Amino acid sequence: MTPAGWLERRLAEAEPQGLAVTYWFDPPPAGQPYPLDVRFTGTRTGVAGTPQQRDRFEVVEHVERVVPGGGRIALTSRVQGINPGTWRVTATPVSGRGAGTASAPASVIARLPRRVITTTTRFGVLAHGPSVRLISWPLLVGLGAVVAIVVQAILAARVGVAVGDVLALSALGCALGFVGAKVWYLVLHRKPLRNFLTAGACIQGFLLVALTVVVIGAAVLGLPPGVLLDVTTPGIFLGMAVGRPGCFLTGCCAGRPTGSRWGLWSSDRRLATRRFPVQLVEAIVALLIGITTLALVLAVPTPVPGAVFAGAIAAYTFARQLLFPLRTESRTRTGRRATMVICGLVLAGSLVVSLVA
Repeated sequence: MTPAGWLERRLAEAEPQGLAVTYWFDPPPAGQPYPLDVRFTGTRTGVAGTPQQRDRFEVVEHVERVVPGGGRIALTSRVQGINPGTWRVTATPVSGRGAGTASAPASVIARLPRRVITTTTRFGVLAHGPSVRLISWPLLVGLGAVVAIVVQAILAARVGVAVGDVLALSALGCALGFVGAKVWYLVLHRKPLRNFLTAGACIQGFLLVALTVVVIGAAVLGLPPGVLLDVTTPGIFLGMAVGRPGCFLTGCCAGRPTGSRWGLWSSDRRLATRRFPVQLVEAIVALLIGITTLALVLAVPTPVPGAVFAGAIAAYTFARQLLFPLRTESRTRTGRRATMVICGLVLAGSLVVSLVA
């Protein structure tokens, strides 16, 4: 077997062939949100001999809330574990998946067209619908990491902290933080460890692990932990301001569908529609925090080492709780309120300590 053939076989074994087939439809210009079911029935074309079980599929995709007034919508069904090749797929709106399942009104279903789509398989990880630009996430997050490290190094040199040691800690923190972000995602979404490479990543896991590395490394190298955290803070949030739009472009951390004029057309990797652009709002929040903390750190000496860092993390976490209701993921109201109270107290404490000092 040639090296190219061996690589292709390994890729096929690691990531089965997948199909991304998209049904486009136009909701009413006004009205109440409604659920919708669409049945996708696929048959592989050009099959020689008797068709196998993996030469056909049938799935029903359920949309909880179709929001009228948001413009055209694209519902994508991602099917894996099928034979590679060209497929003819029929997408048909249906009245429901079973007893007790909410469905669109019959008048709505009657207006929706039945579509026949011809498409081909790809490696499953690459099979996505419209408005999903997978390459944007690693590019923007990587650029954000570079911005964070450069800003940190400049500020560390300004306060007399050894830049070489800081860069070594940052590189280690970013590497381990990436692992922490992946593990956090797997635990949060109850995914098996074998999905590590294809799973998403959570900023909370990255920050927890990366900042722990910085604190422990500072203690080992004899660096002032509080000062090091403060000079690291502006870079973290300026880097997040650069990297967070990558989530918007790849469909993770998606906002709720909306008919509002303030919504932007984007995808959650399944349903592309007008949504609240929560990822971009979060990027703006991170930018404001980054600029504010940069101004504070430049006004050296920092009144109380570590106060800038604590206040910035509290402000960012507080803002995230305000944005959670606009995201597709559910969060308990009690947990959000408790987190906001704690963050508000930490932020107020940081301000008071700094002013008193």
